[in-house]
Amino acid sequence: MRYEILLAPETLADLRALKANLRAEVQDGIERHLRHEPTAISRARIKHLEGEGSPEFRLRVGDNRVFYDVVEGQVWIVAIVTKDGAEDWLRKAGR
Repeated sequence: MRYEILLAPETLADLRALKANLRAEVQDGIERHLRHEPTAISRARIKHLEGEGSPEFRLRVGDNRVFYDVVEGQVWIVAIVTKDGAEDWLRKAGR
């Protein structure tokens, strides 16, 4: 099944804030890992986050983390943050 990938407005700002090479790496990772199997858990890439609420999943792309939810054939990307900022972001905006 092919999933539609949607970005929240804040996520567009997160993506644009990245350097061009990192932006391309993140976009490639999103396309490669989330387009067809966004819920396929793996040790290295995709993690299902514990607890209830948003976001449900995290994709690791280099030193960046992509947080997202999967709803009825759509992948809603809610944030793209650096590895160092991921824990703070989850504490403030996530679960």
